[in-house]
Amino acid sequence: MAGEWARVKGTVFGLWPLFAGVFVAGYSAALALRYPVVGCALFVVAAVWCAVTLARGLRHVERYFKGARGEERVAGILQKLPDGYHVFNDFVACGRHVDHVVVGPAGVFAIETKFWNGRVTLDDGHILLDGQLTDRPPLKQVLKEAEAVKNELAKRGWKGEVTPVLAFASDTFEAKVAESNGVVIINSNFLESSFSSVRTVLPPAELDRLVRLMENG
Repeated sequence: MAGEWARVKGTVFGLWPLFAGVFVAGYSAALALRYPVVGCALFVVAAVWCAVTLARGLRHVERYFKGARGEERVAGILQKLPDGYHVFNDFVACGRHVDHVVVGPAGVFAIETKFWNGRVTLDDGHILLDGQLTDRPPLKQVLKEAEAVKNELAKRGWKGEVTPVLAFASDTFEAKVAESNGVVIINSNFLESSFSSVRTVLPPAELDRLVRLMENG
C-alpha cells in the first residue's frame, strides 16, 4: 500500500528514543523504592529526556507522514494510466522499499516520490530546494533504487533496463519535466500524460511474463 512503509518507518525511527525514555522512567520509579535519591534523580533525567525526544520525534514523524501523503497522491495518479500499465506501490527490491514501480508497454520505471515545499530546481546535475542542496541527494537515491529494482527482477528471471524517475508530488519542480544523468525528473501532474505518449518497448507477451514474475514474488 502506498505510504504504508513511510508511516511505519517514521513512527519507529522518530519515537524510539521516547520509548527508551519511558522504559528508563519506569525503571527509575521502581529503583526509587529501594534507592530514593538515585531513583528520583534518574526519573527526572528520564522525564526531561522524554519531553525533548517527544517534540523532536513528532517533527520527525510528521516529515515521514508528509512523504506518505505524497506517495498516496502519486499512487492515485498512476492508477489512471492507460490499459496495459501495472503499478506496484511500495515494491521491495533487494531490501529497498521503492515508492512505486510501473511496468507497461513503455518499459519499467522505478519512481521515487518527494513532497517538498519550496522552489525545486535542477542546476548542474543537482536538485536544489530553495537554491540549496539537500542532505540526501534525491538523484543518487533514485538511481540506487532503479538499480535495486533491476537486480531484483533479474533474480526473478527478467533482465532489462529500469528507468529511474523522480516525481514531485507537490508539483514544485520549476522545469516541470527534465532529465539528468539518466533520471527523469517530473511533476506529478505530468505523469499521466507522459506515460500516455511514450513509445512501446515491451511486447505484450514479455510484459505479461514480467508482471506475473512481479506478482508472484
